Amino acid sequence: MKRLARLFSFALFLTATAFAVAVLYPRPAPKPSTGGKITRIVVEKAARRLVTYDGPTALGSYAVALGANPVGDKQRQGDGRTPEGTFTINRKNAGSAFTLSLGLDYPQQSDIIRANAGGFDPGGDIMIHGQPNGHADSLIGSGDWTAGCIAVSNPAIRAIFAAAEVGTVVEIRP
Repeated sequence: MKRLARLFSFALFLTATAFAVAVLYPRPAPKPSTGGKITRIVVEKAARRLVTYDGPTALGSYAVALGANPVGDKQRQGDGRTPEGTFTINRKNAGSAFTLSLGLDYPQQSDIIRANAGGFDPGGDIMIHGQPNGHADSLIGSGDWTAGCIAVSNPAIRAIFAAAEVGTVVEIRP
């Protein structure tokens, strides 16, 4: 019993230390883009990374949080997955519940057909967004926590939002 109590105390100590380090020494904010226009965004789910491009030139690379169940392509509403494939930004929302958001054109026709065949809702409202309003700029959350969206830090979404337009291509890779 003492051993279990010591193990629990040690785990609690490690958790508190990690939290203190994250709060006292947050990750540096990503460097803003060099002023180029974003013509393409690539999200690498396995690497938890979003890279912005102006033509062939990479402008910025940002850490991301994904849906709470990130492995695999989104199949249906509520599955916690981030969709995979090629999408476009179809709306920009400066009044989002998150610090800015860029809407993606998901579901696409193939997603709707697959969902109808299975008798379920494909889901929707997939976005690239910042943190929930009121959260610290430097945080991107712990682990994957979205309902299927792609979350970045607030400084990252500000840079991306300023340089990407409706119609920008977004490729989401496994």
